[in-house]
Amino acid sequence: MTLDKVDSREKPPSDRPPRQESPISRLARLIGRSARFENDTHGLDNGERAALARLDPDSELRPHQIAALSRALVYAELAPENWHPDTWRRWALIAHGMALAGHDGNRSLGLQLSESDVSESRFTKLLTARDDAFRQLLPRLLRLLANKEKSPNWHELGGLILTEGRNEEEAEAIRLCIAGRYFAAEAKKPKH
Repeated sequence: MTLDKVDSREKPPSDRPPRQESPISRLARLIGRSARFENDTHGLDNGERAALARLDPDSELRPHQIAALSRALVYAELAPENWHPDTWRRWALIAHGMALAGHDGNRSLGLQLSESDVSESRFTKLLTARDDAFRQLLPRLLRLLANKEKSPNWHELGGLILTEGRNEEEAEAIRLCIAGRYFAAEAKKPKH
């Protein structure tokens, strides 16, 4: 092999900035990884993960839950110091769900729900629910997925939680994407 051939395989330096990891990805990675030592900023200890898994985002958070949630959000490079209470509740729901059911960003949420045998009526109810009704249905769905050892795609589900009721146009686009993949997967299932 000549030196010219070696040089031609090297990639030219890119002018593009390095790819930024999304806040959802950082939070999922942090919650999914165990702390290796005290004050490890790359993972949570078992008590912190348990606090996140047990919290109820719609109820008043207990001090140890606020501490675990704050630490996770800050370690994920989010800045919750000036957040509105609604933003706290949305991210608390996301962190709770990640601690409860994990994260699988490689498969679409619609496909995951179909594979988990989530009924069409339950699925439709989730996608048509708004505000409090949506927030009340979601933890039940997450427990169902956790029981079936299925981890949801938090890029899609987290996006829906963050936009629902705030940016309905974007939320509706996410709902349609999830619905399209769910019903496509359902259509491919064998009929009884």
